[in-house]
Amino acid sequence: MRQYWKYIRSHLLYFIFGPLLMLTEVAGEIVLPTIMASMIDVGIANNNMAYVVSRMAIMFGCICIMIIGGLGGHYLSVSASVAFSADIRKDVFKKVQSFSFKNIDTFSTGSLVTRLTNDITQLQNITRMFLIMAMRSPGMLIGGIIMASRINISLAAILIIIIPLLGLTIGLLMYNAYPRFTTVQKKLDALNSGIQENITNVRVIKSFVREKFEVNKFRTANTDLKDSTLGAMRIVICTMPVMTLAMNITMILTVWNGGNLVVNGGMAVGDLTAFTTYIVQILMSLMMVSMLFLQSARAAASSRRIKEVLNTEVDLTDEYSSEKDRVVTRGEVEFRNVSFKYYESRKENVLNNISFKIDSGETIGIIGATGSGKTSLVQLIPRLYDVTEGEVLVDGVNVKEYSIRHLRDGVGMVLQKNVLFSGTIEDNLRWGDENATREELEEAADNAQADAFVKSFSDGYKTELGQGGVNVSGGQKQRLCIARALLKKPKILILDDSTSAVDTATEAKIRHAFATTLKDTTKIIIAQRISSIMDADRILVLSEGRVTGYGTHDELMKSNEEYRDIYRSQIDEEVTA
Repeated sequence: MRQYWKYIRSHLLYFIFGPLLMLTEVAGEIVLPTIMASMIDVGIANNNMAYVVSRMAIMFGCICIMIIGGLGGHYLSVSASVAFSADIRKDVFKKVQSFSFKNIDTFSTGSLVTRLTNDITQLQNITRMFLIMAMRSPGMLIGGIIMASRINISLAAILIIIIPLLGLTIGLLMYNAYPRFTTVQKKLDALNSGIQENITNVRVIKSFVREKFEVNKFRTANTDLKDSTLGAMRIVICTMPVMTLAMNITMILTVWNGGNLVVNGGMAVGDLTAFTTYIVQILMSLMMVSMLFLQSARAAASSRRIKEVLNTEVDLTDEYSSEKDRVVTRGEVEFRNVSFKYYESRKENVLNNISFKIDSGETIGIIGATGSGKTSLVQLIPRLYDVTEGEVLVDGVNVKEYSIRHLRDGVGMVLQKNVLFSGTIEDNLRWGDENATREELEEAADNAQADAFVKSFSDGYKTELGQGGVNVSGGQKQRLCIARALLKKPKILILDDSTSAVDTATEAKIRHAFATTLKDTTKIIIAQRISSIMDADRILVLSEGRVTGYGTHDELMKSNEEYRDIYRSQIDEEVTA
């Protein structure tokens, strides 16, 4: 609870006055049976209509006060719970945004979505229930016991047996409910992950005619969630029959013993009516408390999952940054004895003892077989991951000594998987520079060979892109992503196989634009086609996470067998084609 205090403190008045206003309902519930008893025993028994009317007027006034207090209490309680959950959701989302790739890898996308939505909603619901019942349920319970004891202490002794039994039952139900609700949330994670994957890759599913397979997979996940939910809800379902049975048994004992007292003159009819009402109130308050406890079990499972996100230690921080304002000025890159693996528990490294240097303004090509570590290598430069051993330097300074923001501001990166967002083409390009002029925007698009096809659209740069850029081709998407990176005017530009969907003529134009307009920018190009990097100043050859060659095309053709094999295989394919 201590971790949530800051969210409560922001709306403390709502948290205080919401429950306090509910006390008006409690006071009314406690007073009304006594007024009713006096109306029966004094007014009706003596046929005193004036007394009856006066009691009715008092009761009506109490009910009005209860309505006003109840409405105010509910409004403040709901407002507090909604604001409380909104603040938590904001911080959880902010924390996820601060995650490194390594942190994100520990959670599935569906799990993070569930934690940001369903889990926080569970906390919102339990907060609302608690604020409404925090004063109401205990107040009715204590007030009911006191008033019932005042009427007849011996008859109230029935509660000494019933209340402990109900408390024990509620405790057993909670004990069994908590692990079941934890399982429900995990099953919901799995379902959301499946839905997210299915919708994102719907075109692939349709092209392979896998709809039936995906429907069956969804049915399995949905059935697992249904079964887990029913298993948990059976605990909740059991609560009502148990409480109803206890209420009926208590009422039978009360009416039986109270009726005998009335017959024998030991209790007035009005007192028995009030006593019965208080017993109902006591049992109802216990029922509300039991429901609160059961919902708390589910909320506790959700709270643990939310705290897992909030308490995750972000492994990429500015902790070692000696100068927060240092920026990338030249674009010089150096790897010194760098080794890297994604998980500490993994025995083998993805990269092993990598050392090389790139001078400012150079164009460097990186080539190697699939899985050789090309993408892993370039991701270490903007600190998307941190090295396991060794160090990466930019402008002669360890990348850890830059603030993450300034380091990444100096690095433009077109990832292997090109991603565009909902909005216009212009909106997407302005990710590179939100203050760019139209001329700068069009210049970047022109250098990326995107300006012509953008202007061919009826709305030009105002053309709306679907989610993920689904209404442009793969090659167009790649060129837009390159233009977006160029708008940053980075000192280091990394292209991770980002022209694979572009024809060779267009790719040649892009390379020419780089050579003429980005002379002072260090360019690192990962490519599968050897023709894409033949003209680079130097080429880095990777094999199984190790550097096997570093030099110009001509040097590697003479000295590096692996590079020659790649060259010959691709040239032979071109000749055959």
